[in-house]
Amino acid sequence: MRILYDSKQLQHKDPFGTLIPGQPCKLNIHIPATVRTTKVECRVQWENGEEYKSFPLEFRMKNGPYEIFSGNIVLEEPGLFYYYFYITKKDGGFRLFKQGDDTNMEAGGMWQVSCIPADFTTPDWAKGAIIYQIFPDRFCKSGRVSLDGKLEPYTVHQDWNEEVSWQPTEDGMVLNNDFYGGNFQGITKKMDYLADLGVGILYLNPISKSFSSHRYDTADYKTPDPMLGTEADFAAMCKAAHDRGMKVILDGVYSHTGSNSLYFNKEGTFPGVGAYQSEDSPYHDWYTFYDFPDCYHSWWNFDTLPTINKMTPSFIDYVIEGKDSVVEHWMKLGADGFRLDVVDELPDEFVRRLKTRIRQINPQALLIGEVWEDASNKIAYDVRRRYFVDAELDSPMNYPFRTAIINFMRKMDDGRGLKDTVMAIVENYPPQVMACTMNLLGTHDTPRIITALMDNFDGDRAAKAQRHLTRSQWVTALERLEVATFLQFMLPGAPSIYYGDEAGMEGYGDPFCRRTFPWGHEDQQLQNHYRRLGKLRKGSDVLRLGDIRFFQYSNLQLGFTRSYGGKTWTIYINRSSDNWEIPAGKILLGHNLLDVGADGMCLGHMGYCVVEE
Repeated sequence: MRILYDSKQLQHKDPFGTLIPGQPCKLNIHIPATVRTTKVECRVQWENGEEYKSFPLEFRMKNGPYEIFSGNIVLEEPGLFYYYFYITKKDGGFRLFKQGDDTNMEAGGMWQVSCIPADFTTPDWAKGAIIYQIFPDRFCKSGRVSLDGKLEPYTVHQDWNEEVSWQPTEDGMVLNNDFYGGNFQGITKKMDYLADLGVGILYLNPISKSFSSHRYDTADYKTPDPMLGTEADFAAMCKAAHDRGMKVILDGVYSHTGSNSLYFNKEGTFPGVGAYQSEDSPYHDWYTFYDFPDCYHSWWNFDTLPTINKMTPSFIDYVIEGKDSVVEHWMKLGADGFRLDVVDELPDEFVRRLKTRIRQINPQALLIGEVWEDASNKIAYDVRRRYFVDAELDSPMNYPFRTAIINFMRKMDDGRGLKDTVMAIVENYPPQVMACTMNLLGTHDTPRIITALMDNFDGDRAAKAQRHLTRSQWVTALERLEVATFLQFMLPGAPSIYYGDEAGMEGYGDPFCRRTFPWGHEDQQLQNHYRRLGKLRKGSDVLRLGDIRFFQYSNLQLGFTRSYGGKTWTIYINRSSDNWEIPAGKILLGHNLLDVGADGMCLGHMGYCVVEE
């Protein structure tokens, strides 16, 4: 017999998940009577291992062969904490850890619990909303595309459907300076299309004036790239989105700038004096020079991306706190928030000050952070990040869900791993954050999801440019994608669509995941599937705000409930080759269902359904 304690079950820990200062949290641990327990303590530590406090658990009752010990823990200030149990018995004592068993009670580490500020709020409009990510140059082109002031050299594709330029230069450089002319007017033109998908948030990759097509090498933070249009075009795009109930989120790239920029000015393109040109430049302190001017700190050693000293007062003033700062500039034109690129490389103080400023401008502004792991306990550059315990981020990018869904769909996991991943994130994230968490399957940094579900090819760029799914692979991948997206839309958080995934775009990593949207050549079956998911999601508080409980997670079959406001929806997904008999109910959306009578249904291979109880 094992000691029973599961922090994800209310019978063992109530409330579930994170706490606020001073909030009692009741723990119940079930210990076999044969242990002959005399005393139980819950020992709580700070995240750095220092002792915080020990809380006694008293004997409450006997339940069959178990003795139940209960008690409250109370955390008095925000922070990340870990805890374990110390069990004293008549002939000694031992520590109990997360996966402890008869052979090793200290297996699996300690349990985690975060205490978050009591006033930590996230925007209601972002909770459960559908996000649509746009790579601006490749989404849609409309009207005149201006090249006036465009940083040179560049090439412009004459055909929207041409392959992206992937070949390096003779010097082996990958310039990413080929453009198709996607612009603000093009996004505005497709606003009804986006609304039809149920989109609530548009997230745009960088739009500031830059040399490259990805625009992460910022040249001028406050000026839109001329190929995208003017500030008036941007404002008109935001208004069109707002008129349809959508918000607009911009990419905030504050870890580095471009070397060819107003601030560094390595090429001498800009008027004034950049940091590269003179140690007397007003921007010189923004950067770190080891041997002026040619040896400087750069992002991942790309010399075209000199790294910023983020806490330099003049940079803080320019981006965050000054009159017409970068964030204020774009928010006044219509932006509703930001996604922080490589947020792990931004100091916590920088993120806090930026969050404070955008909330001063708009109390309902949203701040998303690029985090690839569990954001609640992330350590970056030897520093434990405080994204939630200091109320910094409203939403992280949820790459753990992506990995779990792909593993399940590719039969690398029978369902237990997905359940464990989902419940770990749901437990570790504040509920107001979880509701806004960006649940993605594809981004500009990953292979297209339809490719990732089918093909792990890892050859060179030349091979990737020529490689496409065969017809039979496509049919299988499409079937997998429909199930994967159904799962994505059923889980807690904000499901995110990377532009063109709903049209069936395929491709490996950068730059092949950044091709142009195939207008006129979309997969209609897949698009209609996304529309059905969007309509169901947008109209349901159960899916947008409800809790989650798994009841089946093995043999490639998943079953869980979402509950909110007295309503419960039950979700079934059958990835196995066997039919799965499930209870009959009111089907809200389903695929590959076989009727087996009034009292039940049968879910076939790759079948799924959501049932209202």
